[in-house]
Amino acid sequence: MKKVKHVLGVSGGKDSAALAIYMRDNYPELDIEYFFTDTGKELEEVYEYLSYLEGYLGKPILYINPDRDFDFWLKQHNDYLPSPQARWCTIKMKLKPFQEWVQKFLDDGYEVHSYVAIRADEPYRTGYDSSDDNLIVELPFRTDGIDKAGVMEILENSGVGLPSYYEWRTRSGCTFCFFQRKIEWVGLLERHPEAFKEAMDYEKKALENQTPFTWSERESLEELSRPERIAQIKADHEKRIEKMKKRIKVNPLRPDGEPELDMDDIYGVGKVCVMCHK
Repeated sequence: MKKVKHVLGVSGGKDSAALAIYMRDNYPELDIEYFFTDTGKELEEVYEYLSYLEGYLGKPILYINPDRDFDFWLKQHNDYLPSPQARWCTIKMKLKPFQEWVQKFLDDGYEVHSYVAIRADEPYRTGYDSSDDNLIVELPFRTDGIDKAGVMEILENSGVGLPSYYEWRTRSGCTFCFFQRKIEWVGLLERHPEAFKEAMDYEKKALENQTPFTWSERESLEELSRPERIAQIKADHEKRIEKMKKRIKVNPLRPDGEPELDMDDIYGVGKVCVMCHK
């Protein structure tokens, strides 16, 4: 009989958490190993959410740590910051650790099924592109027709809910992720000033070394953190919310009659690294 392994990566984001819950509740016959590739630069709230998720799943989530930390890889890249054009952080600190971990099972003769939280309403996204026939990528949400509303229902019905950082940020992953929107950088500054300072220090050193990138598009974090700029970003954010409220349907079940909005509703679906943010 062929040996089979089932694995599911959680990022600390809503979609992968919902998929873990969905698989536990709907496919209890599968012995799934849940894992998290830990960069060591995640928000505290991510670790708290993973702990809460473990309680629901009834089994531990394996933390896979990269063999080298962010500082090592930054030095290897001559202090050039990662960016949407050069996502070495995802490759070195998310993909590579996963590949090395799963390769042990493949070498031992396992057929590995990896479950990825790409929803039915995300036809433009793809899972991990495997070159090994024995590493099979499964997309249960797409197969079973689960969209964003379905994900929210799964989280609500389970009692797990959304990560607390969704109050101001829709991305798990590193505190200084370059895919953050301006308002999310402001949120980081206000809620985790030490993490914002660390990101600013990385950026200053990178700029001194002639890096072509800043963390946030077209401005440094020093510029973004100025009081007048913060006020401008917040004002723009409020305008976007008011504009969206006029366009979105009101949920009649909400007692205050306010529409439920998240950052993707307000700003549109942004770019993400699936392994980091889903």
